[in-house]
Amino acid sequence: MSACSGDQLVLSSVSASAAGKGGMTTSSSRFPVNLVLPRVREVLRRRTRCILEAPPGAGKTTRLPLALLAAADEDGWLKGKSILMLEPRRMAARRAAGYMASLLGEPVGRAVGYEVRLDRRPGTRVTLLTEGILTRRLQADPELAGVGCLIFDEFHERNLHGDLGLALALECQDALRPDLRILIMSATLESGALAPLLAGGEGVPGESACPVLRSEGRLWPVSTRYLPRADFSPTLIEPGSDALFSAGHVAAAVRRALGEASGSILVFLPGAREIRRVGDLLADLPARGVRLHVLHGDLSPADQDAAIAPVSGAERKVVLSTSIAETSLTIEGIGIVVDAGLSRTVRYDPGTGLERLVTTRVSLAGADQRRGRAGRTGPGVCYRLWNAGDEAGFPSGRKPEILEADLAALRLELAVWGARDADDLRWLDTPPRPAMQRATDLLIRLGALDKAGGTTRRGRALAELPLHPRLGHMVLGAKERGLGSLACLLAALLGARDPLARERPGVDIRRRLAWLLDQRASAGRLWEAARQIGRRVGLTRLCIDDVDLEQSGLLLALAYPDRVAQRRGRGRFRMANGRGAAVTEDDPLADVPFLAIGSLAGDMGDSRVFQAAPLAVDTLKNLFASELVRRVRIGWDGAAQAVVSRTELCLGALVVEEAPLTTPDDETCRAAVCEGIRTLGLECLPWDAQMRAWRDRVRFLRCLEQGDRPNAVARSDPDGGEGGDLWPDVSDAALLHGLEEWLGPFLYGVTRRAQFKTIDLASALRALLNRDRQRGLDAEAPTHLIVPSGSRIVLDYSSCVGEGGALRPPVLAVKLQELFGLTTTPAVASGRVPVLIHLLSPAGRPLQVTQDLAGFWRNGYPAVRAEMRGRYPRHPWPEDPLAAPPTRRARAKS
Repeated sequence: MSACSGDQLVLSSVSASAAGKGGMTTSSSRFPVNLVLPRVREVLRRRTRCILEAPPGAGKTTRLPLALLAAADEDGWLKGKSILMLEPRRMAARRAAGYMASLLGEPVGRAVGYEVRLDRRPGTRVTLLTEGILTRRLQADPELAGVGCLIFDEFHERNLHGDLGLALALECQDALRPDLRILIMSATLESGALAPLLAGGEGVPGESACPVLRSEGRLWPVSTRYLPRADFSPTLIEPGSDALFSAGHVAAAVRRALGEASGSILVFLPGAREIRRVGDLLADLPARGVRLHVLHGDLSPADQDAAIAPVSGAERKVVLSTSIAETSLTIEGIGIVVDAGLSRTVRYDPGTGLERLVTTRVSLAGADQRRGRAGRTGPGVCYRLWNAGDEAGFPSGRKPEILEADLAALRLELAVWGARDADDLRWLDTPPRPAMQRATDLLIRLGALDKAGGTTRRGRALAELPLHPRLGHMVLGAKERGLGSLACLLAALLGARDPLARERPGVDIRRRLAWLLDQRASAGRLWEAARQIGRRVGLTRLCIDDVDLEQSGLLLALAYPDRVAQRRGRGRFRMANGRGAAVTEDDPLADVPFLAIGSLAGDMGDSRVFQAAPLAVDTLKNLFASELVRRVRIGWDGAAQAVVSRTELCLGALVVEEAPLTTPDDETCRAAVCEGIRTLGLECLPWDAQMRAWRDRVRFLRCLEQGDRPNAVARSDPDGGEGGDLWPDVSDAALLHGLEEWLGPFLYGVTRRAQFKTIDLASALRALLNRDRQRGLDAEAPTHLIVPSGSRIVLDYSSCVGEGGALRPPVLAVKLQELFGLTTTPAVASGRVPVLIHLLSPAGRPLQVTQDLAGFWRNGYPAVRAEMRGRYPRHPWPEDPLAAPPTRRARAKS
């Protein structure tokens, strides 16, 4: 023993290398884990928690439980008790149990057995559990009576059930079973965080650290070769390859591996779709004496066994597999691994409540696991279909499922356990609060939790079913309505891969159900799943003679009430949760008024619908009668450009039914018109030149006063006068913001844009000023000035307020001859702001711009006179403009 990381106890055992020793046999004595088994026994005699790290091929899954059993009488703590081992994958649990039973010379179900979802053959001494079965055991028997050791295998996968099972097991051990042993096993586990979680509470004085045991080395050496896509001729790569995956690349690598190395080949691909594509390209292999198999979770046990079974003599096989073969599964005769380097996972977005399939690079830990599959029964080789340098961008490990999964089932289990908050238990990674809140809201809606978060009778019944709470709620609700058989078939179908995926059948789930009813022989696994679901809810047999497929929409709505959707355009729908959903425009369900959606995915915009069924509006109203809300809607309709007033019967974001409102509230109507004006902008109002000029004058005086009193503020004064420090703000933003106050009283009877021309906009604007302010406006910012010629010239205030509120003078545009004799520049605002004079030619074109008229006569006029007198000879251009009479007319012709 040696200390590691302070008080962390680490025990290491290195297997003998096959190199230089004539190779290694596959007998149990030569498995690397055997060298550390005495240490495991030693620790478990004294301690109740232990971590074992052993790489792929070490034999930990099948060797260690049997070794503990063999020493049960000697060690004492396991005498007369059983071992439960949690496996993250059903196939691995079933195969490992079979292999251990064969080592004992017994059938599965005697000393060694398994329990997986919808399939159980438990053992008397060792039982491998998966998919929440351990959680069910703990819920039914929190003491785990008769169990001596609880083993978590392949814990590095960070399966949701594994994390939950460990949290419950630790509480069981702390509160009820201090003698229970907990052993965590993994191939690639970062024990730095796990060991502190398991520390303490073991009753061993002076020893608080959790022992970490390591068995290093594989059973057989595995060499690694990199085969990036660039190594192959482009003619071998099929059209349509994307940046991550090329079926042609994989097929070419398999053919090269068959020629370069010996043994059968295990090919890792991200999913069933890619397996089919590669399989099509390798369809000629059987004719060349190479068997071709596929391996994924939706295959029947017989098909899985065929892929795993050994071949005879010199025969070879190629197994196209998903990541299901990464751990705890030995495929006989595999000497070669071809790794496409991709993984497909379901990611759950707690913000939308939707799941989506994501194809990503495999983690470095996952790639190492896959590589290890080639060294289980002899020396092997791993072909990696990427550049070695690419690995710098690979994730180091798999993200824990608990951080990105749908947590509805976990939240229900916690409630049944008696924990109303996840913080009541100890976790390696605490469930995210947003996802937990979404799960709580869903369970309350399904009737599984009460509003305080405690479990209900329905919730306890749902927790007993091997189904997601949504599907469990559907099955129980359907049974109450006499639709239990259809619901069992639908639950089995929704829990499996789409059986018609290759046929592009559209989204209608009734077509899948019809296929299931017609193909009982070829769909045996789905039928068996449906029967087992039925037995769990008290249906002794499935009555299919009177199955009504038209009730499919009702059942989907029971499971997914938040995904009931209403058409808003061809192929486009809005769900009750407010999110968008879409089917292709040529889909037969593209135009149905309402859909019940069972399967969809997406994260931005409209989510893609995969499976759904029509839902009649009467069915919807009856099913959700308690959730329907009648609302009065008075609002602005942008399309009609008018106020709409109606009553609406709503289910979440959906309008199930609507009717006109005969007597809408006037105040609400005015508010709706104001919203319409905000949408359209102020230009939709009936402005004229006088009103625009009035507004410019007020803005000029406000800007001037702000400059004079920079600390002044505008108070809320309905008169806009003496009560306020400043002139009212009549900018676009201010007027739009305060529409209800200044324009609202003038909107009675106005309900559509066509009536806007009747609005007395001038009176509404002037009402912003009291009488004193209005007089002050006329005095301080006059509309006109009388010039020496007697003309009444308009003052232009439109440019007085510049960027950032800079003040500019109003403009007086006047013909030069009309100002003869005037020496002082006219001014406004009690003489504080000289106007900007635009001196015009007789034709009205600008000659000079000035705020210093006297200076112009002295310095600018002589040059203007010299240039203009020849061009406009009939107009006066005197040498002394200050002595000449002003005029607005030309001289008469001589």
